[in-house]
Amino acid sequence: MSDRDCYWDEDGVPLALNKTYQCLEELLNSLIFHGTEVQNDGSKLIRILISIVYAVVCALGLVGNLLVLYLLQGNKKKSTMTILVMGLAVTDIQFVLTLPFWAVDTAMDFSWPFGRVMCKVVSSVTVMSMYASVFFLAVMSITRYSSVSQSLKMKTRSSPHWDWLTCFFIWAVASVATLPQATYSTTIVLPGEELCITKFPELHNNPQFWFGLYQALKVLVGFILPLVVISASYLLLLRFINSQEMSGNNPKRTSRVTKSVTILVLTFFISWLPNQAITLWSAFIKLNVVHFSVAFYNTQAYVFPVTVCLAHSNSCLNPVLYCLMRREFRAAVRDLVLKVTCVRRIRPPDNTRQLPVTISMTR
Repeated sequence: MSDRDCYWDEDGVPLALNKTYQCLEELLNSLIFHGTEVQNDGSKLIRILISIVYAVVCALGLVGNLLVLYLLQGNKKKSTMTILVMGLAVTDIQFVLTLPFWAVDTAMDFSWPFGRVMCKVVSSVTVMSMYASVFFLAVMSITRYSSVSQSLKMKTRSSPHWDWLTCFFIWAVASVATLPQATYSTTIVLPGEELCITKFPELHNNPQFWFGLYQALKVLVGFILPLVVISASYLLLLRFINSQEMSGNNPKRTSRVTKSVTILVLTFFISWLPNQAITLWSAFIKLNVVHFSVAFYNTQAYVFPVTVCLAHSNSCLNPVLYCLMRREFRAAVRDLVLKVTCVRRIRPPDNTRQLPVTISMTR
């Protein structure tokens, strides 16, 4: 069934508006993309473009996060922030590895070709990675504020073992939050295709209510609460820096910190807000807080896929935002570039041997 079937009957006669709304709502309820409804808009070009974006995000995110792990794992004395950045990189890697599956699903008109088991696995990993990523960002914001506010006091650094336990705790909490997704992800077979959806059981004959409640809690736990923690931590950080006498002596440092904090908060907000807003709109419809409308249908069909791409791109930005802004990581990148450049310069041509020149260049 396509959206065109919701406007005309079998004889080509236009349906009444209330029947059209009811039909569209049933259609939207049957098409759910890794936990959030996505309507098939029938546009092959849009689907191909989205698939290409997924592939690009996967490639960039994989390269960027692997580079982060390669450079940071060489540090013998790893700070708490370094370990958290490494945990975030691992989380983003497992997230971007799910994107090829969703790219194929999107390119095939949201028809899932990988079977029920992979639907459950890929959906669960996607949602768990989303939770873990935002939880890492929230904990990192708290850690950054704590490290700066305690910099003027004598404080014993925490053990790396405790830092890694923090990472495992974040993954554990994210896994618990993913249990509904892991439990109710399944496939349904429609005429000629198989869909990967999240299907809640017929509890009290109102599964849509429970799905709407799940969506609302997902927005609350996966976006609103982390946003509050991140914003509060960075506001406290800016307040602390501005309150210190050293801020007056080093205005460049204050300006640099303010700029980086603004970029971090705005990037998180802009990346996730559109997607979470539409998800919350969908939840309100399920909970009968607002009525289904053509505006929601059009937004779900044409705007929502773009917001999914925007949210997924956050996995590419994390290595840049949380690493290149850190002095030790920039130094590691610079050393790697110099190392590669020097190796290329001192390597003699294949047809000649210039051992003395090579030795002199290495001194």
